[in-house]
Amino acid sequence: MDIDFCRIDRWLWAVRVFRSRSSSKKACLSGAVHVNGDSAKPAAKVRVGDRVAVRVNGYKRELEVKKLLAKRVGAPLAPECYHDHTPLRQSTPSSSSGAQVAKRDRGSGRPTKRDRRRIDRLRRT
Repeated sequence: MDIDFCRIDRWLWAVRVFRSRSSSKKACLSGAVHVNGDSAKPAAKVRVGDRVAVRVNGYKRELEVKKLLAKRVGAPLAPECYHDHTPLRQSTPSSSSGAQVAKRDRGSGRPTKRDRRRIDRLRRT
């Protein structure tokens, strides 16, 4: 069965970019998925040759659709359905954006009011 187009949320789930279809849908709704440079809604149609840019866990992946799928495939078969144009990753996702991340030692307990204010200040900047 050869299909001409597929929903973007379903294709991203089928090639294992996202673990669940609902997380794929949420990524589309939040603007983390672009097809050929345009922001894509979950029902956007994707065809062979389209370029898909996806932001996952702070990293941006650029994929070119090579094959459309009707069902989810196993992990060894998934890379055959797209060509990855993503440049090599930086060491951490925050290094590319320059954002500071508030870190706390595990088991250090609940933050004090002063600590919470500092954490909030870091998140706002």
